[in-house]
Amino acid sequence: MPGSREHQNNSAPPIYVLQLRQDDPKKCTAAKLVKFRLARPLYKTRQVPQGAIVLNPFAPIYLLNKDRRQIVRGLVAIDCSWEKAQEVFETQFPGRSRKLPTLLAANPVNYAKAGKLTSLEAVAASLYITGFAAEAAQLLSIFKWGPHFRTLNAQPLDAYSNAQDETELRKTISEFF
Repeated sequence: MPGSREHQNNSAPPIYVLQLRQDDPKKCTAAKLVKFRLARPLYKTRQVPQGAIVLNPFAPIYLLNKDRRQIVRGLVAIDCSWEKAQEVFETQFPGRSRKLPTLLAANPVNYAKAGKLTSLEAVAASLYITGFAAEAAQLLSIFKWGPHFRTLNAQPLDAYSNAQDETELRKTISEFF
């Protein structure tokens, strides 16, 4: 049947959060995603789905729109403190590690700082880049400042989502940052 595989690739990807509980739970965007059942919690590294995209700010490969085929298997945010990120990401996670291109944070703690995204912002950016804009907007809507993330990064997100390969993406990043 012609539409069945396409339908699978148009379905919103399942979102997972590996909860390391290193942040204040009242300010933790990943915990709120889980609380509102917008993400499934994971508690152990081995629970990360094998084929999923794992967001890793230290990965050697950038997330591109062509990762859409992979992201429908799952998108995983590792919820950890920025202070412990280097140590946390030395762990080898199952799945395919990808880093995001440079974006500005809209969260009140790191407002307008390049690359200092919350888990929510990172997941939303990944969804935008891979063509799931409506799902990204839904996630961002759970915080007052969330929709401002899209406004603040509208041009880079649109350009990143159109990049065909790493070379083009790196050039695009340098044009904005």
